[in-house]
Amino acid sequence: MSRIQPVKEEQLSEKAKAVLADIEGAFGMVPNLFKTYTHFPSLLEANWNKVKAVMMQGELRRKVKETIAVLVSKDNSCKYCVNAHSAALKSIGVSEEEIQAIKEDITVGDFDEKEQALIEFARKANKDPLAITDEEFQALKDAGASDAEIVEALGVMEVFTAFNKFLDSLRIDIDF
Repeated sequence: MSRIQPVKEEQLSEKAKAVLADIEGAFGMVPNLFKTYTHFPSLLEANWNKVKAVMMQGELRRKVKETIAVLVSKDNSCKYCVNAHSAALKSIGVSEEEIQAIKEDITVGDFDEKEQALIEFARKANKDPLAITDEEFQALKDAGASDAEIVEALGVMEVFTAFNKFLDSLRIDIDF
């Protein structure tokens, strides 16, 4: 059970209500993650804006971003985000079989060399960023990744690393 319950609907600030309405419009529901952020409406708004910027904009395919979200969350043992973003992958047409295979071996997914390199780079940045060598970074560039794509992939990793820690610290109930 969640350690913190969301703010009751009748006690929500106008800012929180507006952000939750935007989230519901995007997802058709409001995930428990965002409901919990209603205790700090400015952080709710900032995190939602960051999710929109990172996950709904940019150059990388959504499948690449959702895969980074799943694998970083798997590496961080965050069941909530693994479930949520496995569901997101399904919503864009990725089969359950492919999702399970990707969790074990990224090369089985429908990713080109650059996308695979970006996914693996984001995972390594999550696990041990100081261990990334200049040669590994050059290999990423040699695979065709632009500076903007590298920043975008790391932005996805950054968002989900933070969400993983928040969700697990508060033991937020999985709603996917």
